[in-house]
Amino acid sequence: MTSIAATHGTPAPAHGDGHAVSAYHENLLRSPVFLGMVMFIGSEIMLFGSFFTAFFYVRFSHGHYPFGDFEIPKATTGVNTAILVASSFTMHWALVSAKRGRRLGLVLGLGMTLVMGLTFLGLQMREYHDLGFVPSDGAFPTTFFALTGLHGMHVFVGATLLTIAFVRSIRGHYSPDAHLGLEVTGLYWHFVDVVWIFLYTVVYLL
Repeated sequence: MTSIAATHGTPAPAHGDGHAVSAYHENLLRSPVFLGMVMFIGSEIMLFGSFFTAFFYVRFSHGHYPFGDFEIPKATTGVNTAILVASSFTMHWALVSAKRGRRLGLVLGLGMTLVMGLTFLGLQMREYHDLGFVPSDGAFPTTFFALTGLHGMHVFVGATLLTIAFVRSIRGHYSPDAHLGLEVTGLYWHFVDVVWIFLYTVVYLL
């Protein structure tokens, strides 16, 4: 993990646009690890874009949605959505706690985020079990499972990153000057949350 300790807390340099940016964030934006995650998320946006394109094609080629006798649980999935959105706030709390050197807030924030992420996955598995249709039942089930399954896989990856960060925080890793791994994990988790909000809106609500 790249250390950022040497630059945190130093006077913020002024830029040509008149805005001062902290030395910490300047080094964060220049970090190969952070930039690598940004580029990875860019590629993930294109991946999700291809899946959404297939979904929209199937959806708008039919007059009624969801077509057929398929029903999708808006209310219970709405609760699951709220859980995932809440996990973004606890992730932010953990990151702020790390920046301020608050170990308890860091551990609790990561722990709560991990629990909510796993809860989301568990409820999604239960939703799959109760839906009453499978991907092979037609175009809509295929695109539905493809989109939600792809997102679920990303939540699983995020939960894995959170587990690593949680264990590291318990062992005393991360400090106000050195928490790049936490920044990268948080960026990925917020991306997963934003994708789900869009997915829930267009697939379940509209």
